[in-house]
Order: sequence, then structure tokens, then C-alpha cells
Amino acid sequence: MTAQFADFAQIAAHDGHVSDEEVLRLRQEGWADGHIRRVEAEAIFGMQQATENPSAIFSDFFVEALRNHVLNGSEPRGYASDEEADWLIAMVKRDGRVCSMTELELLVQVIEKGLNVPEKLKAFVLEVLESEVMTGTGPTRCGGELSDTHVSEAEARILRRVVFGSASDRPGAVSQREAEMLFRLKDATLEEANHPEFQRIFVQGAGNYLLGFASESAHLSRERMLELEGFIANNKADMGRFMGAMAKAAPNAFGIVFGKKDTAPSREDRVAAAAEFTAYESDWLDQQINANGQIDSYDEALLEFIAEETGWA
Repeated sequence: MTAQFADFAQIAAHDGHVSDEEVLRLRQEGWADGHIRRVEAEAIFGMQQATENPSAIFSDFFVEALRNHVLNGSEPRGYASDEEADWLIAMVKRDGRVCSMTELELLVQVIEKGLNVPEKLKAFVLEVLESEVMTGTGPTRCGGELSDTHVSEAEARILRRVVFGSASDRPGAVSQREAEMLFRLKDATLEEANHPEFQRIFVQGAGNYLLGFASESAHLSRERMLELEGFIANNKADMGRFMGAMAKAAPNAFGIVFGKKDTAPSREDRVAAAAEFTAYESDWLDQQINANGQIDSYDEALLEFIAEETGWA
């Protein structure tokens, strides 16, 4: 970190304000070599947590800088390591609160734009998101306000971005943990003036968990990606070593290449199987609906969706 960057950070932390001109200089100093280092990232966090009402320009800088530090600070790019996940969680917890304009948006974008992150970070983001939807107030960086009395349109949009994010539990799909969160939020705000978008994300989210298909290979772990990148980078491997490594990495590949019939279920078969409404899923749904002792309008909309999708209508 340059001395000038450190001076900006110290002044901002002391004044409780970061001007637009200072943000421009922070960008120039912090990204001079294209990377935000850990010491710089911690200084930016300190500025944010010392600023009472961060401006939109500073908030954008904060989210962009910290998202890139967490997801692109180490190889492979787009992934967060266990250490980076621990660091981010600790930094958000440091002042005992989540600033809706900055820290919440940072957590959302890490899940939305990352390729994969450790389980502990996924769980933390869902925990923070549920808490903020239930108790948070104030503006969000995606437009609109957080409400502590009902689910606002902005909160519904944030829920959609997280549960369908590429680094979520099931990228492009919804997990049981995420679906259960949607049920809890629904039950807690049932009598409130929730925005119609929340019912849509509730039905689509729970319906996706019950009937949607999620590929087991949709997520590559950070460790597996490091292995693959290391293998590709090894341009000295001869053909024998290459074929041996291929056999270990993908034991079915030779059968596919040399004409052996693939007996595994096709993607179409797996999609069809996922769309079946199983006894386990039926029991799970009964438990979720019975949690508040009634079949409410959200449940009715979900049941209608399931009936239409499964042909029970």
C-alpha cells in the first residue's frame, strides 16, 4: 500500500466521510498495478465502517474493490479460498452490523458473480440475507429500500440474485436450504404488505427446488480447478503421461472416444427424473406448509404451479 493510499484511508476514517475526489484518487492508487492487496482491502473496509452515510460513488468503489479482492485475489480467478472466506466473514462482523448500501451488496455480488465459494461463506450470506430482509432498513445499491416490516421489491430482487447466483448452493437452481429460507420469510411476513415480486420468487424458488434439474458438474471446486489449470499449464507432458492423466481424471473418456457405449442416463433422462414429484419432496412440502398451521395464498400459488408442471391439474 502506498503512503498516499494510507493517508487517504486514515483521513477518511477520521472524518467519517469520503469525497468523490478521494474515491477517484483511491482508485488510481489502489489499482495502480491492477490488484487490491489485503492491506488495502482492510483499509477500504475501515473507511466504509467509519463512514456514517457512504456516497453512491464510494459504495460502488467499495463493492467493486472488495469483490475483486475476494474472488480474484488468488488463483484460480472467480473462486474464494477458505482463508479469503474467513477474512470476509470476519470483516463484515467486525463492527457488529451490515451496511445495506455496501456490505450487503458485496456479499450478494460474491455469490452472484463468483464461480464457487466455500460452504461457510454460502451459509453466512444466506444468514445475513435472511436477517437483513427481516430487520434491515435503508437504501440498497440495487435500488429501493430494505424494510423491517415486509418484503420490499428490492429485497425480493436481492433474494433472486442470491438463490440463483452462480456461486449459490445450486447454481442456476435452488437448494433445500434456500427454499426453506423462502418459507420462513413467507411465514414471518404473511400478514404484511409484501411486494408481488416476493410471491413470484417464492413460487419459482420453492418450485425449482422441488421440480428443477441441477447438474452435479455445475460447480467445480476451487481445488479441482487448480488441478485442471496446473495440468493445462504443464506443456512438457508427453503423450503417454497425457493419456495416463486423462485416464485418472476421466475414466470413462476412453469408452466415449473409442466407441464404447455410454450406459449412463442421458441429460434428458436426468431432467425428466428431477421433474418428478417424489414422496420425500411431498413430505418436505407438507412440513413446510404445516409450519404456520394453514394453507395460505403463497402455498396455494405454489401448489397450483406444481399441479400444472406435473400434470395433476
